Amino acid sequence: MPKNGVSKGESLGSELGRSPAWAVDSGLATRVHTPSDGEVSYADPAPSPAKQDPYAHSAAAEARPGGRELTVDEPYMIGCSQPMRVAFDLIRRFAITNAPVLITGESGTGKELAALAIHERSEYRSGPFVAINCAGLPPTLIDSELFGYEKGAFTGATQRKIGRLEAANGGTVFLDEIGDLPLELQSHMLRFLQEGMIQRLGGHRSIPVSARIIAATNKELSTEIGAARFREDLFYRLNTLMLELPPLRDRGDDIYLIATFFLKKFATEMNRPVDGFADSAVQAMQEHDWPGNVRELISRVRRAVVMVDEGRITASDLDLSAIGGARGRSTAALSGPGVAPTAAAPQSGFSVAFGEDLPTLETARNTVEKALVQRALLHYSGNISKASGGLGVSRVTLYRLIEKYQLQTD
Repeated sequence: MPKNGVSKGESLGSELGRSPAWAVDSGLATRVHTPSDGEVSYADPAPSPAKQDPYAHSAAAEARPGGRELTVDEPYMIGCSQPMRVAFDLIRRFAITNAPVLITGESGTGKELAALAIHERSEYRSGPFVAINCAGLPPTLIDSELFGYEKGAFTGATQRKIGRLEAANGGTVFLDEIGDLPLELQSHMLRFLQEGMIQRLGGHRSIPVSARIIAATNKELSTEIGAARFREDLFYRLNTLMLELPPLRDRGDDIYLIATFFLKKFATEMNRPVDGFADSAVQAMQEHDWPGNVRELISRVRRAVVMVDEGRITASDLDLSAIGGARGRSTAALSGPGVAPTAAAPQSGFSVAFGEDLPTLETARNTVEKALVQRALLHYSGNISKASGGLGVSRVTLYRLIEKYQLQTD
């Protein structure tokens, strides 16, 4: 079994919704069967994107698992960047345990996809996958939606209703946006996690529920705890295993792989003869900061397939021509008013002398990113909270960057 790469499920924003599990691992597409025998079959390895022109074609999208071409109606997570390899490896490790998982990451990074991947590789895969958006349920109904109610529990309760937690018995409960769960219901959720029991509204009997718990949030829960909006004991109960999904801007050539996959999907659906991406589109996608992450990329590719007249998609078709990325804003934030430059501060600029070989975009991005993190740590005297705020990232992301570049915080 390969160490890296797993995927599954419905796509972001319900773009797809199907059953086979897929993985993309350094150009090797792997179909992961989910029956109880745990069978795994491998495709012929495609050339690693790192060893070829990453813009020539999508090795991941063109690999042929099981001797056939990968089709666009089969959902899977796409990625061969180092951050995604780490995420894929953790998904595999977490799937074989029953401990709760907390998935963190910005909106649009694929938290539900990751949850579904864990479910499909767990012992609960034959049971239901029940996704609950804690931010999308009306506050007056969330209690009855989660725990159900007995007949006569309140006016209008003409019959018993099974709640979503009970409906997930034998499967997996995915608590999306757990940071938005009302404080008064967090104690009920904590009891469920501790005892595996729920009690319907109006009922007097505790009902056992056996389900895998996976939660997700795009909030900094430590901040929510400090503001008394989230219970610390619930956080520690949920945070047995943590999976942080990287933002799209940190995933390098994955941007092009994902864009190519959805270009093929939408062009086929709309019967549009599109020849791929022009150089301007490739450059714009690599330079854009993607605040909406994969969800934004999917939306822009769909728009481009509609807008392109003929031939290749341009940056204008993606509506990226006049957009400035947040990387520039981060640089400005650390060099603007109140931030005095010092001789010891690392410079975040990047230049190439005439006659020198051009660095890759990945190399240039890493150089600038490392310099910005160093400068933020120096300016804020190693204060992680203030430095992450100045950079516009979470503390978890900043810790990951410090480890990535082996930086000192004191």
